[in-house]
Amino acid sequence: MPHRTFLAFIWPSLLAMILFIAIPIISVAYQSLYIEHEQILVTSENCGPFGCTSSVSVDRAAMARLVEEQPAGRYNGLGTYTNASHLATDEIAAIVASSENFNEIRNRIMNLPFYKALIFTLAYTFIVTPLVIVLGFVIAVVVNSIPQMLKGPVIFFSLLPMLVTPLVGSLVLFWMIDSRGIIGAGLQALFGDPTLSLKASPMLTWVTLFVYGVWHSAPFAFVVFYAGLQTVPTDTLESAMVDGASRWERIRFVVMPYLLPLASFIALMQLMDNFRIFEPIIGFSAAASATSLSYLIYSDLRAGNSPLFGSAAATSMLTIIGVIILLLPVLHRNWREFSRKV
Repeated sequence: MPHRTFLAFIWPSLLAMILFIAIPIISVAYQSLYIEHEQILVTSENCGPFGCTSSVSVDRAAMARLVEEQPAGRYNGLGTYTNASHLATDEIAAIVASSENFNEIRNRIMNLPFYKALIFTLAYTFIVTPLVIVLGFVIAVVVNSIPQMLKGPVIFFSLLPMLVTPLVGSLVLFWMIDSRGIIGAGLQALFGDPTLSLKASPMLTWVTLFVYGVWHSAPFAFVVFYAGLQTVPTDTLESAMVDGASRWERIRFVVMPYLLPLASFIALMQLMDNFRIFEPIIGFSAAASATSLSYLIYSDLRAGNSPLFGSAAATSMLTIIGVIILLLPVLHRNWREFSRKV
């Protein structure tokens, strides 16, 4: 293809990527190097017949001039990345210096805000992603083998979780596991404990979020795998049947290798989505037991009357770096397969 024709095809996509991806990321990276201005306070005295009282207030005119001169805030460099709310380098050094027990060091580090959110984010990503792929594949194989007249209704009900928005779906499940909901009341009746609550245990809260993540994302994997199953070569399957291969052997040695590129695609999409988990935490009101990196960004932007834009930007950049690290093995594997075919 001539270079001019190639550029004519690709320039709209490149322009969109620059405008909606590259420039916002550069802007966030720039903002992460700055922090909010310190408030300029003025002390005034109010005198009356019973004496004088002092009051402290913010000098809004001086703050407006300061913001006009330095709209991004005060330059902080990488200080935001290393402070106690993020990588906490000084705090970790102090913990290591003051503790000799490895378990104590680990527990204290895991209680730091960023690392606490990182642990849950990684656990959610590495548990939900493979379960979504496996469950989606199983559903696709089952649906593909049922009679034609039943496929329509089964596909419709299989896609329902994906049709529900994450926030609404998490709210519905949250009400169901409440002590007055069908799941919560059923568990209390089953174990004979009226005080049993899935919301009271951090571990059960994590499990509930994992279950919801699999339930909500499995239909996407099902759709991709089901579409792929329609393109599996029938002559290869028939040859395997003639050779005496069982159903499981045909799935294992014919279908699964054929659908492996689709599994890589689903893994890429799910790794990116699951590493940015946010809505279920809000819907389940689970911030006391489970926080994610995206939730830290949300908290920084809702911090009182002064949103912490620099802190939110730093967490956003660390999240982007985390997503890139997670995707590298999958991208490397796909690149090797592509190079081998070329």
